[in-house]
This record gives sequence, C-alpha cells and structure tokens, in this order.
Amino acid sequence: MKFRISLLAIVLFSGLSACVAYGLPAHARGVIEIGVAPPPPRVVVVPEPRAGYVWAPGYWRWNGRSHEWVDGRWVRERRGYHWVPAHWEERHGRYHFEEGHWER
Repeated sequence: MKFRISLLAIVLFSGLSACVAYGLPAHARGVIEIGVAPPPPRVVVVPEPRAGYVWAPGYWRWNGRSHEWVDGRWVRERRGYHWVPAHWEERHGRYHFEEGHWER
C-alpha cells in the first residue's frame, strides 16, 4: 500500500514539474501567494542576442523563507508566440507569482 501511495506521489509531482518546465497556462501550474514583497529586480547586462532565442530575464523566486535571485536565460523562440517574463503582482496586500510563459 505504501508503495502505491509513493508511486502516485511521484507521478503527480512529475506532472506538476512538467507544467512548470514547459510553460503551460497559469491555471495548469501551482500558485505562489505570499505576504512578503520581492526586492527590486536586479540590473543585469543582457548577453549578445542569439538567433532563434528570446531572453527570459531573471526574477526573484520564493524558497519558502526568503526570496532568492534566479538568473536570466535564453529560451528557444516559438514562432507566433511572445515570452511573458516571470513576475510578481500585488493583489490586495498579497504577492502573487506568475511563472514565465509563452502567449499567442
């Protein structure tokens, strides 16, 4: 019985990880909402452009206790889509995190 529960947990976690990794819509990803504002974004020099890629800027990630900086990266371009960077939004005194994702 414990084996089945562990297997189910692994399958569910893998599915959630895939949603975040592949930029699926916000409703398909986990939601982070906290009462601690993120620090201001860091000023970073963007590397030289790469053909076929889009720059995804860095952002502050909540690790459960504090914010930690995640460096920007190049993501492969998707024709007909534009990249929406990861960001925090204030909503009624709470801070909601939106993962970076592609939109049409």
